[in-house]
Amino acid sequence: MTGKRAVVTGGASGIGRATALRFVEEGADVLVGDVDEAGGRALAEESNGRIGFRHTDVTDAGAIEALMQQAHDAGGLDIVFNNAGAGGAPEPIDDIAPDEWDRTMALLLRSVALGIRYAAPLMAKRGGGAIVNTSSVSALGTGYAPTAYSTAKAGVLHLTRLAAANLAKDNIRVNAVVPGFITTNIFTRHLEVAESTRVQANAMIAHAAADAQPIRRAGRSEDIAAAVAFLASEDASFVTGTHILVDGGLTIGTRASWDPAAPSLLTALDAFK
Repeated sequence: MTGKRAVVTGGASGIGRATALRFVEEGADVLVGDVDEAGGRALAEESNGRIGFRHTDVTDAGAIEALMQQAHDAGGLDIVFNNAGAGGAPEPIDDIAPDEWDRTMALLLRSVALGIRYAAPLMAKRGGGAIVNTSSVSALGTGYAPTAYSTAKAGVLHLTRLAAANLAKDNIRVNAVVPGFITTNIFTRHLEVAESTRVQANAMIAHAAADAQPIRRAGRSEDIAAAVAFLASEDASFVTGTHILVDGGLTIGTRASWDPAAPSLLTALDAFK
């Protein structure tokens, strides 16, 4: 990625932070957009000038446009990672408030659409580029995350395919990464709890995830960053309109599909032989 300039939204922590650092490692200069001023500025200071920071609320269309324009004005825009997000409204569909539904969609789906919208014309001026969007295993099935979050992430997957088709004329590739259970603060960040409590909650999530998937460890932000770096690089120059699933095998099937000790329909039928 030497000579490339990238934008990462939600880059002050978690997957975004790990990806920004991976992009720098691969040779890119990075502009991070986030509402976390402290985290964003700390990351910029640690990077020896390779990472810049701009306060960016991705529910604000003007803020997204300004972020992309700043990267372009600094030398061009080649890569965008639309990653910013949070857990969103936790209520089930029969209890969710309309404004909470709208707020979740604005944060997780509309922001991705506008990130593509404002990046694409600037990339076209450079002769092309690569866009990667963050979806989720919750886009592929039920029970992984709240309804509003899951619906938005499913929208991100389909938007990725549509945008790839729309932007192929400009040599812009669009793909998505689909994380499984990753040890970040995405579902605890919005809670009014102490940092120690968040750490404890993440440890519980990590333990549960490691016990629920074939690869018996918690997913790390760096696992996702590696997949994003591939999709954004020239190694993926023939890849567009698709996604990479990075979930430790979580979505392979029920536990019985990978754990011989787990009860299954087949073992139940054996009892009648």
